[in-house]
Amino acid sequence: MTSVRLGGVSAAIVFGVSLIFAATAATAQTHHYKFAYDQPKNTGYGIVGDLFESKLKELSKGTMLIDQYPGAQLGQEPQVLQLVKAGDIEFCISSSANAATVAPESGVMSLHFLFRSEDHLKKAMADAAVVKAVRDMIEETVKGSHVIGLATLGLRSLYSKREIRKIEDIKGVKVRVQATPTEDTMFPAYGAQTVHMPFGNVYTSLQTGVVDAAENGVNVYLVNKHYEVAPILSMSEHEANNSLIWVSDKLWSSLSAEQKGWVQAAADEVNKTQPARALELEHQSATKLKSIGVKIVDVDKSGFIAVAKPYLEKMSHDLGPHAEEIQHLISAIQ
Repeated sequence: MTSVRLGGVSAAIVFGVSLIFAATAATAQTHHYKFAYDQPKNTGYGIVGDLFESKLKELSKGTMLIDQYPGAQLGQEPQVLQLVKAGDIEFCISSSANAATVAPESGVMSLHFLFRSEDHLKKAMADAAVVKAVRDMIEETVKGSHVIGLATLGLRSLYSKREIRKIEDIKGVKVRVQATPTEDTMFPAYGAQTVHMPFGNVYTSLQTGVVDAAENGVNVYLVNKHYEVAPILSMSEHEANNSLIWVSDKLWSSLSAEQKGWVQAAADEVNKTQPARALELEHQSATKLKSIGVKIVDVDKSGFIAVAKPYLEKMSHDLGPHAEEIQHLISAIQ
């Protein structure tokens, strides 16, 4: 009798230990990854984060979990890019303009009037050849990180206390722009003065008159409340608000082939789905802005396009062979 009871106790102990081991193994197989971006969650960047997080969780059966850090919690884009390269952050989103700080040819995605319309932009962002060309460019020119996908926040327009209806209206205007060769070339070509500053300083600079105008997507303008200090939105739609999705090489090189497949498939889902949702968010934001009294004016783009057209081929060529290929692929999309 005693031996039977001991046998039962032993079995119970073995069973208990096995449960603990199984639970520990399951916990060990679940990993959390930081995903950083500098815009609020209720922007197109949040759409990227949610789509990527959901798809990766689904494909990995809950073993690869994304923790989002919106609103520049981990730093502005140039700083976060360096943290991704160092392996301190696993994933991030950066604008193509900020991507140019580590990969100058990325500036091609910010060329003025490269995208002819919202529909053209949507098709280009989902085009497999364009995505591959951008990924290849980063693979060959950047160490420490990789690009796994593209996203967009729509087209950028000008906002100020004044109307800008045609190119003549921007003469002498001090415009806060992203610190890229593209902006520093194009805005002076239109007759404006360029001013560089971190995005977080734009509101106060518009308020105090350090700058006369800024430019960004409609939703970004709305959620950051820039309309409070620049209540006129002039729809110049001069360039796309495009973004790259990055992964650190430290993480990437540690993943199995299967895990890499899940990560890439999640990024592919963003490519297919996010552009249309981001553009719809732009339209909803414009409606909201009108309802609170923001003046949205149409812009005669012909003068801007006439100035920008000769620069399109020249600047993509000057940026490098990858940029030139990407520009040609995008321009060919109908």
